[in-house]
Amino acid sequence: MSHPDTPPPHHPPVVRRVCELIGGTPLFELCRTESDARLLLKLEQCNPTGTAKIRMALQMVLDAEERGLLRPGGRIIESTSGNTGLGLAVVAAERGYTFTAVVDHHASKDKLRAMKAMGAELVYVAAEGDEDLATAAREELAERMATESDNAYFTEQHNNRANGLGYHPVAHELHAALDGRIDVLIGAVGTGGGLFGTGSELRRTVPEVRIVGVEPKGSIAFGPPAHDYHQSGTGTPEGATIGAMVDYSLLDEGVKVGDVEAFATARTVARSTGLMLGGSAGGVVYEALTRMSSSAPGTTTVALVNDGGEKYLDTVFDDDWMSARGLLSPDVEREVDELLAKLRRVAPEAQG
Repeated sequence: MSHPDTPPPHHPPVVRRVCELIGGTPLFELCRTESDARLLLKLEQCNPTGTAKIRMALQMVLDAEERGLLRPGGRIIESTSGNTGLGLAVVAAERGYTFTAVVDHHASKDKLRAMKAMGAELVYVAAEGDEDLATAAREELAERMATESDNAYFTEQHNNRANGLGYHPVAHELHAALDGRIDVLIGAVGTGGGLFGTGSELRRTVPEVRIVGVEPKGSIAFGPPAHDYHQSGTGTPEGATIGAMVDYSLLDEGVKVGDVEAFATARTVARSTGLMLGGSAGGVVYEALTRMSSSAPGTTTVALVNDGGEKYLDTVFDDDWMSARGLLSPDVEREVDELLAKLRRVAPEAQG
């Protein structure tokens, strides 16, 4: 299996493939307390397709090619809520494959449109208007389609070891940028590849780094109760299998954040800084912000931001959509705004 052991070089001035633009994403200091504890956001939205998941999409395809599981002209099949599908659509277009995305209507419409624009075939497991998350049904159909097709490969992101391997360069980038001075790594837990792929590699050079996982309330990876949630591309809904990349032995703490708090944070950060976060990234940042006041002096917390908010203009950033689902809370947004203002010791105009 190909192993990305070294951090990527600076991108060359001219590239010939979109995937050559993966990596080297920046760190954004969201706040720094009076005691110099700081919260840095790893902006994975700066990757092509605006998401971290293109990293593992490429690695899963390279691994399949290396193992002879995907031959020239073949078909890639994946069950996806959107971001993995976007990455696979790029890789398929570059490498001459067709790509079938098995999806539901829980996914952001913009993600679905973008996959289709890049030539992906969309196969729905639910009827129009059914917004329920259908992870188990998607995976069952994707596996069956791959079995019944010649030269087709189900990348099966939840159980594919190359998923976690694809995130090892994130650890290398963090170590290089911060000279190993990382005290806490916090990120969303869906398949587990992003947080645990990064965390396992980071522990090799920063053994004491504390790893905190965040899932939506209603997800089951960190225990019950199970119920529906609206954060997209993260968590493990009832009836779905917890991803093989979820490594509890690496986890120092697993927490849950509700949709209201996650989305309020994304909306507040956008208004306060101009930085747009995706809904699940809002949950990660909310949890990180609530910990900052009790952080030891001089500590550095890195929050993994898996995607940006531009894909959620018709959901998280749409007042009508939020109100219709009981998710719009001016009170929580005000609380987040006050917390962020308190923690941002240096005014933005004074930082530059």
